[in-house]
Amino acid sequence: MQSVALLITAALLLVLTAAFVWVLRHTRGRQPLEAVSAPAYRLRAGLFLLAAAAGAVIAVATLAPWPHDARAAEVNRTIEVRARQWAWELSSSEARVGDVTEFVVTSVDVTHGFALYDPQQRIVAQIQAMPGFVNKVRHRFEQPGRYEVLCLEFCGIAHHGMVAQIEVAAADR
Repeated sequence: MQSVALLITAALLLVLTAAFVWVLRHTRGRQPLEAVSAPAYRLRAGLFLLAAAAGAVIAVATLAPWPHDARAAEVNRTIEVRARQWAWELSSSEARVGDVTEFVVTSVDVTHGFALYDPQQRIVAQIQAMPGFVNKVRHRFEQPGRYEVLCLEFCGIAHHGMVAQIEVAAADR
């Protein structure tokens, strides 16, 4: 699903860029406003092309290390996750370093934000938990310790207490 979203975004950005280029090319030769000179139009066109090129480079550079790209790896463990106000129900709360774990996430009531935090409290994976839908996200555990699952979507008065833990053990040698 994430690959489809990436492709759709890239296609829409190309269409938008093409529209801007079309407008830019078709406004050449027209009489500029009295307060704006022809050099200002050339400067604007150059700045637009520079911004478009910079945007393309930034998009490629930031999407290259895709954060959830464990898709190609073999899944070692599947943990089914059901969200409900105000708790997470996990089919397992254990994993091992090196495991590629696929979280199969849904909700039984309202929308929740499934967020997996590493032992240093940094988000390492996230996905929406929605009623009537099943979303999947994979994560390879890189270090042992206690990982926490927190809700990122305000779901009611006890939202702050919606916490679950996953204990990640060191890999067998």
